[in-house]
Amino acid sequence: MQMKHNTVSIRPFLGAKNFEQSRSFYRHMGFEEVVIAPKLSLFKTGMLAFYLQDAYVRDWIDNTMVFLEVENLTTFWDDLQALNLTDTYPDVRLSPIRVEHWGREGFVHDPSGILWHIGEFF
Repeated sequence: MQMKHNTVSIRPFLGAKNFEQSRSFYRHMGFEEVVIAPKLSLFKTGMLAFYLQDAYVRDWIDNTMVFLEVENLTTFWDDLQALNLTDTYPDVRLSPIRVEHWGREGFVHDPSGILWHIGEFF
């Protein structure tokens, strides 16, 4: 039997080594924060969202990856670099855009080390 539902969203839970720093980082990136509880916030952009929680388990964080598909990677990446995130957040890393057989992507490591793939498909 196959379930058939009209899904609305999917919202992963991300951890944070330093919750306040990570909150600041995601707001700096342009996400809108909705505080849910003292140790839990929802971050939104358009119809997409994720939860950030004040919880740090190194193995979990070191193995967390999120793929954010954007309409125009070049424009998004230029805007991202203009934010000077690596100057403000010492543990943040940006890796240049690379071309793959399926599309293009760049990488952002957030202050806790979570790896964001930011890309567009061909």
